[in-house]
Amino acid sequence: MNAEAIIRSIEAEQIKDDLPKIYVGDTIRVGVRIVEGGKERVQPYEGTVIAMRNGGINETITVRRIFQGVGVERVFLLHAPRVASIKVIRRGKARRAKLYYLRDRVGKATRLKQRFDRSL
Repeated sequence: MNAEAIIRSIEAEQIKDDLPKIYVGDTIRVGVRIVEGGKERVQPYEGTVIAMRNGGINETITVRRIFQGVGVERVFLLHAPRVASIKVIRRGKARRAKLYYLRDRVGKATRLKQRFDRSL
């Protein structure tokens, strides 16, 4: 058994199979596990997916939201234990793979049209 097969078998155990189908432009709510003191809680982070990278166990999504007038982007490793849950709130209509142009927009200009042909 070579090294690649060993790595693939270890990765296969870690990959989550309960994730919804996520597309760029979707508005999602990510439940992030946070440890405060000795307690652990799940904090929701809701925003628009502006980028998706890599594949398999290394798959990441960049989620952007506006918090107190400031744009905040977070990159989530989809299969990490810190990501407790992902829920798709609405599907957005995007015609490109990366929505970095949303960084330059303010207010209502950041909205994407809703997409109805993909189910939630």
